[in-house]
Amino acid sequence: MAKRILSTVLLWFFIFGVMWFFRTTGAVVLVALISVLTLREFYQLLGSAGHAPFHRLGMFFGALITLSPWLYQQIGIPKSSDALVLAVIVFSIRILSEREPAKRVEALGATLFGLVYVALMLQYFVRILTPLPDDLVSANGRLLLCLWLIAVAKFCDVGALLTGLAFGKHKMAPQISPKKTWEGAVGGVLVAMGVGALVAWLGRDVLPPHMTPLVAAFKAAPIALVAIVSDLIESILKRHAALKDSGGAIPGIGGIFDLSDSLLLSAPLGYFLFALP
Repeated sequence: MAKRILSTVLLWFFIFGVMWFFRTTGAVVLVALISVLTLREFYQLLGSAGHAPFHRLGMFFGALITLSPWLYQQIGIPKSSDALVLAVIVFSIRILSEREPAKRVEALGATLFGLVYVALMLQYFVRILTPLPDDLVSANGRLLLCLWLIAVAKFCDVGALLTGLAFGKHKMAPQISPKKTWEGAVGGVLVAMGVGALVAWLGRDVLPPHMTPLVAAFKAAPIALVAIVSDLIESILKRHAALKDSGGAIPGIGGIFDLSDSLLLSAPLGYFLFALP
């Protein structure tokens, strides 16, 4: 637990540092880096399960897909749909000669699923961060929206862990993640709502006017719920690969995928909720 707490604190300092000193560009690069490293571990999990995805080129397309809103704003190409379609073409050609006949469907499916589930989902952070013409939200406001979304999803993890340890009795999904409880889930959602309201209050000068603490708390609830689901999806993948962690890059936490798992479904939902008044 001590290693987990230390790693969490250091990671938050790192995220704050990148956003403070390098602003939007730094945040976009950080999202792309997390996307590529998460995709790498995702492919390793499916490789361990025997699906033989295309690792290196998949990571390249993953970076391109995640960065595409920013690149499109800067240079006019590519659109995310174009990058994904190109990936489908390339990998459909490659499986004809580079995989055993018995693994061709699995290789194509695993590679493309990784691009959608990891790269395309995390792309929504880049969409949130990318300034638009005649933007009503400042660059700092967009940075804070991104930070708000990360804080809500990750503090749901923290709240669920601590509440589950203290009060957990009823198992949520014993065949998927035996330690998760319904009590922990409720605690995680409540903590996420409190953190969402707090960040909105602290950032009231730069966030959109409609993002009041009360609105932020209510928007945090569904994001926390899908963060829990997102965490369970990673647990399913790890069980499929018969592995406890996706990697060992972060002491006390595991791999990068173990860090980013709750963000994958939270990112697009947060993007859609931000568009609501």
